[in-house]
Amino acid sequence: MSEKKLFRLEGKVQNYAWGGYHYIPALLGIPENGKPSAEYWMGAHQSAPAVIATGTQPSTLDQLVKAAPEQVLGPKVWKRFGELPYLLKILDVKDMLSIQVHPTKAEAEKGFARENEAGIPLNAPHRNYKDANHKPEIMVALSEFWLLHGFLPEDKLRKVLQSVKEFAPLAPVFEKEGYYGLYKAVMEMPQAEVNTMLRPLAEVVAAAYKSGSLSKSDPAFWAGRAIVNDPQGLENLDRGIFSIYFFNIMEVHPGQAVFQDAGIPHAYLEGQNVELMANSDNVLRGGLTPKHIDVPELLKHTRFEPVHPKILSGESVSGGLETIYHSPAPDFVVSRIAMQNGQRYEHTSEATEIMLVMEGAAEITEAGGETIALQKGQAVVAYYNTSYSIVSKAGVVIFKASVPVQSI
Repeated sequence: MSEKKLFRLEGKVQNYAWGGYHYIPALLGIPENGKPSAEYWMGAHQSAPAVIATGTQPSTLDQLVKAAPEQVLGPKVWKRFGELPYLLKILDVKDMLSIQVHPTKAEAEKGFARENEAGIPLNAPHRNYKDANHKPEIMVALSEFWLLHGFLPEDKLRKVLQSVKEFAPLAPVFEKEGYYGLYKAVMEMPQAEVNTMLRPLAEVVAAAYKSGSLSKSDPAFWAGRAIVNDPQGLENLDRGIFSIYFFNIMEVHPGQAVFQDAGIPHAYLEGQNVELMANSDNVLRGGLTPKHIDVPELLKHTRFEPVHPKILSGESVSGGLETIYHSPAPDFVVSRIAMQNGQRYEHTSEATEIMLVMEGAAEITEAGGETIALQKGQAVVAYYNTSYSIVSKAGVVIFKASVPVQSI
């Protein structure tokens, strides 16, 4: 292996149907191709690993990790995780994502083994577990960003059940059986009953949404959008509409972050963000999607508790040049480096770091090595124990992913 430890990195664009058409191509400086560009992945996940130009022959990051794990990741990270433990993404959310929950590490291991033993192919549409990992995640908003995040506190949920007349039959269920009983009732409700209960509400909110009279802080806005955008419209109503009313609606501004742990039900609604998560693609869905929904599995892994949303503003370090967004996850830590023209940032990596330029330009120099010029949309990877300096050219904003080695 060469002594060089700092390389250019190219991620992979994912063309999911909910993505926008403009933001990610504009960021990366690539032509639009008529497909939605929903996510840009920078990591070593086997389904879409990043490409590294290490010499004449480009390699994928997962191959490089396997070839020299301790040199790339560092001994502590290799011993604890056995892989690059995070996946860095840019998301452009044009249409609502499915309501989803991620399993704990122990449950993901069990579920992955169970589905393997059952002979379910990894790419099967009815497969729940794509790997044996948990998937806590943190997002930092790049624009005004809207999301659903956890169940409403009891007083607020009670108010919803009382004020939305269509939900009146559900109020006694909540009083008697709590969050679990309420969610189980709507998730297991026969589709004909879902249609009957939601139809009067759906007609009103769809009309209000079309008229442009609703605020985004109102669940009716997102319910209306879900109905209007659904090809089946009012004929076959999505039970995910219940979740829109039962969950917290959060508005997050650029630079603010939200952490989502295993078991917290959530859905991204609109906007652009940087997302850093454990290296996993495990999703249990609860609605607002044509994809596979496994209700028993979802109910098994959802945390049925009130959530009081927390917005993280980050901790300023490195003389104010860097903002670190701490979370309980041992797998990852994300930070934002912002510098004026000519400012310098110096660091020695304690684990593999991936850095992406979001705005402006910079030069990054490996100690005793070469300098790489970086423009907007370009990324690098620094292996474990790499000393480097970044000099801003005309102002720069960089997002950096790493592992909080002190906590493992």
